[in-house]
Amino acid sequence: MRIVVAHNRYREAQPSGENTIVDSEIAQLTAAGVEVLPFIRSSDEIPSMSKAAKALLPISPIWAPRAQHDLSRLLTEHRPDVLHLHNPYPLISPWVVRTAHRHGVPVVQTVHNYRQVCSSGIYFRDGVICQDCKGRALGVPAIKHRCYRDSAVQSALMATTLAVHRGTWRSVDRYIALTSAIADHLRDYGIPDERIVVKPNSVPDPGRPAPLGNGFLYMARLSPEKGVDLLLDAWRRHPVGSLGTLRVAGDGELRHLVEAAAAERPDVVYLGQLDRAGVQAAVEASAVVIAAAMWHDVLPTVIIEALANGRPVLGTALGGIPYLVGADAPHEPAGTGPAAVASAVAGHSPPPAGPSGVPAGLVTGTAGWVVPPDPAALAAALPVARAGAAALSAPARLRYEQTFHPDVVIKRHLDVYAGLSRPH
Repeated sequence: MRIVVAHNRYREAQPSGENTIVDSEIAQLTAAGVEVLPFIRSSDEIPSMSKAAKALLPISPIWAPRAQHDLSRLLTEHRPDVLHLHNPYPLISPWVVRTAHRHGVPVVQTVHNYRQVCSSGIYFRDGVICQDCKGRALGVPAIKHRCYRDSAVQSALMATTLAVHRGTWRSVDRYIALTSAIADHLRDYGIPDERIVVKPNSVPDPGRPAPLGNGFLYMARLSPEKGVDLLLDAWRRHPVGSLGTLRVAGDGELRHLVEAAAAERPDVVYLGQLDRAGVQAAVEASAVVIAAAMWHDVLPTVIIEALANGRPVLGTALGGIPYLVGADAPHEPAGTGPAAVASAVAGHSPPPAGPSGVPAGLVTGTAGWVVPPDPAALAAALPVARAGAAALSAPARLRYEQTFHPDVVIKRHLDVYAGLSRPH
């Protein structure tokens, strides 16, 4: 089997889980005997481009002529079975779908975000979930609010790109939805069920889990949508030391909040940005991993890493988080419904606990817990997670082995290709 993997890499200066996943998938496919033909562009190429190439950059999200020329030559020479697209922006363009189809090559796309509809791709603006562009022929709100790279001009170009390529996206032969929430998003966009396959990402097996550590680990970009301020608000509602240690790893615009909390409380430790060995050590030192996203986070890799290490996860009930911890249930498609319902506003208290004493809104899954994205709800769930970590450690590891282990995921991946590959 011969597969073209097309991906526009994000800048290396900005750590990208998507880049990591694409690299990992290429390695796994190659190990499984698939001939992979990478069709890779990188945003790091832009500064060194010629003046002529830079002049074409504004239209490249809609139509990238050099990429189409190069891809057409690759398809003609190698006659692949499938083109697998990840991120097309800005140097590849969704036009590659049309180029592949012109050569008779079916297209698979892994959906890593919500950019079929949302110019920023994350359904999040000004601290709350936003779907103002949903259902519009042109995403005028994205332009008004400068949602793409904080630029009205670039937002206008992206909104136009999404409008132009609505038909392109609906022609993709098979979509890989990383979670059930992404599958719902695609259905809501008009993609029929038979063209959607739910297949999560995987992470390498770290081996037999170490004994549970103590306290909690939060590991993410320190930005508003990732919810570090939500977590710190919830943590401060407990006496110092009552929950063990809160370790925070990562960097970003809200780093100062973490540094202030660590200076204020001895039970908050800021670890900074960690390498792979540091990540593993931090996971092993903790009992529970926290994913406090304030947006419909698609598939936080840190959760899969936690499960692989037998660490249950306490997360917000948004995006792919309920699916990852086995607590998903029928719900509105991600980014639909009133924003006030989809995303609780910080500071609003949830209803009181029920007769059982379980905090209202807390849902226990097979490998963790989810709560509304609210500081009071998260604060109420922290002691529950601390007390229940040992009981969910083995189930967390089992969920990884059954759903997210590379051997399981690569089989499903190959099945997707086999269902589409053309006869030679």
